[in-house]
Amino acid sequence: MDVKVNDRKLVYKGRVFNLFCDNVTLTNGRSVNLDIIRHPGAAAIVAVTENNEIILLKQYRYAAKDFIWEIPAGTLDPEEPHIMCAQRELIEESGYSAKEWKKIGEIIPVPGYSDEKIHIFLAAGLELAQQDLDDDEILNVFKINIKEAFKMIYSGEIFDAKTIAGIFLASAHLK
Repeated sequence: MDVKVNDRKLVYKGRVFNLFCDNVTLTNGRSVNLDIIRHPGAAAIVAVTENNEIILLKQYRYAAKDFIWEIPAGTLDPEEPHIMCAQRELIEESGYSAKEWKKIGEIIPVPGYSDEKIHIFLAAGLELAQQDLDDDEILNVFKINIKEAFKMIYSGEIFDAKTIAGIFLASAHLK
């Protein structure tokens, strides 16, 4: 689809993402202003134990004003391969490393205003490692049976999009 970019203004340059206002002419001939968050992308991990449990984090999210259930995930560093980000984030957030890795999907969580792409990995062969949280990470690590995780999704207890997508994608690979 050929969309003509007429003008692009940097509105905000942040630590994790940049906000632009683009004036574009769409294929229907109309020109519109669109606010776009440009994000470097992320990796998310469904880490599975030998007992068919997954590692879930109960993490404080300022924007959500509460703790929410999530799989480990983090933002890509510049030029960082997706798998290396996933391996780094699993250790940093959960305190586990994994011997086995498989990419199981990609999602764009909010395509209406962001280009962020999250690369989702399945990790197994878990071993304890040294957790190394960032200053803004307040979380607790849990091992939850995958069947229980599905119940948590259906009850609305888990409502984070990457976590729901990751659990569903992982379940297809674990059967």
